[in-house]
Amino acid sequence: MASREKELTASPVGSDPPRGLLAALVHHIVYPFRRGQAPEPKPATGFYTDTTVCIGCKACEVACKQWNQLPADGFNWTGNSYDNTAELSATSWRHVKFVEQFPFTTPPPTTGQRLSLDVLPNGAGTPGRWLMMSDVCKHCMTAPCQQACPTGALIHNEFHNVYIQPDICNGCAYCVAACPFGVITRSTFDGHAHKCTLCFDRQRDGLVPACAKACPTESIQFGPIDELRERARKRVDELHRRGVAEAYLYGDATSESYSELNSFYLLIDRPEVYGLPKDPVNPWIHMRGDYLRTILVGLATLVVLLAAFLVGGC
Repeated sequence: MASREKELTASPVGSDPPRGLLAALVHHIVYPFRRGQAPEPKPATGFYTDTTVCIGCKACEVACKQWNQLPADGFNWTGNSYDNTAELSATSWRHVKFVEQFPFTTPPPTTGQRLSLDVLPNGAGTPGRWLMMSDVCKHCMTAPCQQACPTGALIHNEFHNVYIQPDICNGCAYCVAACPFGVITRSTFDGHAHKCTLCFDRQRDGLVPACAKACPTESIQFGPIDELRERARKRVDELHRRGVAEAYLYGDATSESYSELNSFYLLIDRPEVYGLPKDPVNPWIHMRGDYLRTILVGLATLVVLLAAFLVGGC
């Protein structure tokens, strides 16, 4: 893969052919109405994140910001462990979560008292632990954000990833409300919605997304989604054999209320502990009932108005 990157770096930079003033003007007028040729579908790709080997180094965050030229989040600690990113946003497409779990056998210290290390293990002798997870857009197979977008800015590209076209986004924020994971936010500097693109530009050149390439422990793995799911299930079986009975996959399969995720996780605690919804719901599945209720209310209103008109006319 490194040789491929060097090969692309050495390739000549393309440029638009020279145009006269009239040709440029015609191009700007006609171009928005032209339909480009649809790219050939490719095998669905995604992320598999193994939280059991995440060390919280934030290399993925840095790589994502560097490659996508996203602004820094500043150096103000949130007060929630070693975290200054706080959450996914229009300028943070990767966020490493730190979940500290330190059980106490004695009452926790009051203000002004120092914490003794003796209170960290619980009565059964199990020490506290840190759960770390690199969070990102879930690239849902059936994405509520894409269904809610009124302008067609949100699409599934040829790799079956959910991609935002910022030049088509009108900033309505319908996608923000539709996403059950709180992934998408609207930027303060251009008013458009932004999120992880799964390094669409790198994928088209045959490269691994920046975050997966930078991860030193292979907690973030990228590839064809079918291969990732098979690999993840084998990893869960391995952990079960090694005594980690609580290991399971989140989002690898379709549930009653939501589709499978093309960016799924291996977790060892409840989803809520990691800030994930236990049972995400696609609002679209309730739309038929909403349409039916709206029609019935409209008909009832029409009947009442018609009755009032007839009674009043008499």
